[in-house]
Amino acid sequence: MPQLGGQLSALYPEKYIYDVAGFPKIRAQELVDNLIEQMTPFGPKVVLEQSVENVIKVDDDIMNCTQTKKSTIQRPLLSPPASVHSSPAAFRWTEQILMKKETSLLYKRSADIRRRESMILGGGDSAVDWANMLDPISEVKLVHRRAKFRAHEHSVEQLEQSDVEVMTPYQVTAIHGDGTKIQQVELQEVKGDEKLLVDIDSLIVNYGFVSSLGPIKEWGLDIEKNTIRVNSRMETNIPGIYAAGDVATYDGKVKLIATGFGEAPTAVNNAKAYLDPDAKLQPGHSSHMF
Repeated sequence: MPQLGGQLSALYPEKYIYDVAGFPKIRAQELVDNLIEQMTPFGPKVVLEQSVENVIKVDDDIMNCTQTKKSTIQRPLLSPPASVHSSPAAFRWTEQILMKKETSLLYKRSADIRRRESMILGGGDSAVDWANMLDPISEVKLVHRRAKFRAHEHSVEQLEQSDVEVMTPYQVTAIHGDGTKIQQVELQEVKGDEKLLVDIDSLIVNYGFVSSLGPIKEWGLDIEKNTIRVNSRMETNIPGIYAAGDVATYDGKVKLIATGFGEAPTAVNNAKAYLDPDAKLQPGHSSHMF
């Protein structure tokens, strides 16, 4: 993806999160920004908009990784190689729509559409969350092709009490504009004959993502329902490859951000011990780092 942050940045950057220890509530993008600031002193190399196509173990000391640039990178190491995979390999849109300058699959900031006539498409958590968030600052229309929403019950209750104009069941059939700005959207009643022409300034498409492991499925890992099975050390069935976060699964797994925060250091510390058998698995207190 083009930025760090995974689903937090891609789906709900301005949504409040309540399950991160030490933060009664924090916006998703603010949490990502804090994490980036926290990791910066350690000088990690960040590679964006690339994915590893395959991993081939040549011998105990070299693992070949072919990236999306189609260049093969050989990693000679003093001991067997290790890698950590920490998120679903890719997101892809389940639907696509004609894009204009004022049409966005995702707005990162609510300030971008303040005081606008805004239309949101979708019926899941992202669409309903955006509608609730923008309600105080914009004229919002929420369009969904079904009568019921799939979002969290509390969010739907909040939506019902808001000033958001809910338009169901309709779907978009056309978008009109002058080439630089979106002006109107045509809606068609699902299983009906009614057609509407709605004036808007901005359009947010929240039809959702489908997570996909992509080429990782071909690595020979133990895959279970589109996730990678690991043990208590976050080890996969292939020595030297570890997984953490939503992509990892094990008995009793609870998919929360808080859970991923614990899995990441478990994976990294065990990978370090795998690379260097003399290294301590327990790193000590964080105050010892500097």
